[in-house]
Amino acid sequence: MACCPKSIIADILKAREDKGGIVNVYYVACGGSYAGLHPGKFFLQSEAKKVTVDHYTANEFCHATPKALGPNSIVITQSHSGTTPETVKAAEIAQKAGAASIVITFDDQSPLAKNGDYVLKYEAKAPADQTGMAFGLKLAVEILNQVEGYENYDEMMNGFDRIDGIVKHAKEFLTPRAKKFAEEYKDEKLIYMMGSGANYHVAYSFAICLLMEMQWINSSAIHSGEYFHGPFEITDRETPFIILMSEGRTRPLDQRALDFLNRFAEKVIILDAKELGLETIDDKVSEFFNPLLMGSALGCYSYELSIARKHPLSCRRYMWKLQY
Repeated sequence: MACCPKSIIADILKAREDKGGIVNVYYVACGGSYAGLHPGKFFLQSEAKKVTVDHYTANEFCHATPKALGPNSIVITQSHSGTTPETVKAAEIAQKAGAASIVITFDDQSPLAKNGDYVLKYEAKAPADQTGMAFGLKLAVEILNQVEGYENYDEMMNGFDRIDGIVKHAKEFLTPRAKKFAEEYKDEKLIYMMGSGANYHVAYSFAICLLMEMQWINSSAIHSGEYFHGPFEITDRETPFIILMSEGRTRPLDQRALDFLNRFAEKVIILDAKELGLETIDDKVSEFFNPLLMGSALGCYSYELSIARKHPLSCRRYMWKLQY
């Protein structure tokens, strides 16, 4: 079995070289894993001219399976435990359709892994370039480069080499801020997240997984580009926002939203990729590394919030405790 993104994609393409190759890619998962696959989808959506890509929550993929799914498809699924029922079912559907099934998981002996033609296993405390999110993005880069060619391939590989050092520095830099945030916001009942581009699903994941699931704090993720089309009406001095300022093409969307928040809100927490060192990656590709940086950086905030609230990140009311 091929063991790295580059060899996996080469193997898939070789098996289909006289059968139409690969024409579409589906990223499929649930919750935080679903959000973690978005960077790969965003990359292909931005850079590919021929290969199409989509991003599904697993149960929707199972119930509303795209008719384009077939032998010329790659389906990339992810689940940390490898036991998420909807994702396991999605991988089964992919294999039955003749698609190449790639599984990203922490447990390479899990039910999900058994439904993968290829398995990428990540470790619990993996470097930033070896996480599940990074694997999803690396697969996208390899698909594009091997199917169409990618002029910025070397720059992307250099970015992967750099990102772990950037993340480590960012977490050290942000820890005092995260502690201050936790003390000031530990009693809030609601915190909104905001972001754009490759960062949007980082905001989404922090809202639904870290705040709602793990801290029982009401939240919602607002796309910076959608803020002025409804959500900005709830802005006031008492409502907290965490805004992720991206490096790259969608930064003007974030800046416009931040400018408004600075006029009408007081509880605004800013995480800025420029301040955290992402500009050290070539600007032709740096935006694609936003989520690898921000996802890790926000981990400081969730950890410190759990300490200040005396509410462990492992605490649940319903999840894993009953049938649902």
